[in-house]
Amino acid sequence: MANQNDLSPMIKVDELKLLIDQFPEVVIVDVSNEKNAKENYLQQHLDNAIFLDLNKDLADIKTDLALGGRHPLPQTANFIALLSDIGISTDSHIIIYDHKNGANAAARFWWMMKSVGHKNVQVLDGGFQEAEKRNYPMNNHAPTLRKAENYTNITDWQLPIVDLEEVDLASKSQEYLIIDVREKPRYDGEFEPIDLIAGHIPNAINIPFIDNLEENGLFKTPKKLREKYQEIFDEFDNGQIIVHCGSGVTACHSLLAMSYAGFNIPKLYPGSWSEWSRNHKPIEKT
Repeated sequence: MANQNDLSPMIKVDELKLLIDQFPEVVIVDVSNEKNAKENYLQQHLDNAIFLDLNKDLADIKTDLALGGRHPLPQTANFIALLSDIGISTDSHIIIYDHKNGANAAARFWWMMKSVGHKNVQVLDGGFQEAEKRNYPMNNHAPTLRKAENYTNITDWQLPIVDLEEVDLASKSQEYLIIDVREKPRYDGEFEPIDLIAGHIPNAINIPFIDNLEENGLFKTPKKLREKYQEIFDEFDNGQIIVHCGSGVTACHSLLAMSYAGFNIPKLYPGSWSEWSRNHKPIEKT
């Protein structure tokens, strides 16, 4: 396997082809979350890819969405049990993709894997569309899952996260930077297609996740991403930076981009706008 210290969080399709040739035991995971994602997976997916469902496998959704938003993180114990059930062990090399440049849920699963201490985990640059374009082997056969031994004894997420009240305090302080990665019209409060109220958290700035990508849907180079985020990390320590989106999924796309650029991963607000907007917190519109 690649040197863990040098392993990029991103992998190109051609690099994956070479990796599979050398290490056929690589675990490929499809975490697409578009409409009919499971049906699409059953019709066609990367050879030997496993399917995980964002809502069922990567979140613990409550009846009241004010409690954690639309995609709250599951308990680490439940997530670790899931990893064992699908055959992932501590030395597995995990490749993750989705149908939206890592923004469906690939980056979210990457963040979760990193947050339980996994080293060999990468997101496929360009996702399913790029793999299809570059003739990566596809089929419609779901692989047989083999249960792995207990994955790890970690009892909590290892990467920094913040809750609603911490974000409330940060929204009133110039010592923190809150980054909203939703598209600008949603941040501006022009419309809100998913949650109940339009607008943004006070003190938040808008850096849309889509700006992490080139026009062809591939991630910008680490150099370009470093230039994009350098000023932020010059002014704020990563412990002072909070990143959020609508429900804690696409925020991970920007955390992935920051990691790809060589920065330490800032704090994730998993509840994001979907939790904030349901808790009678202050709202701003541009």
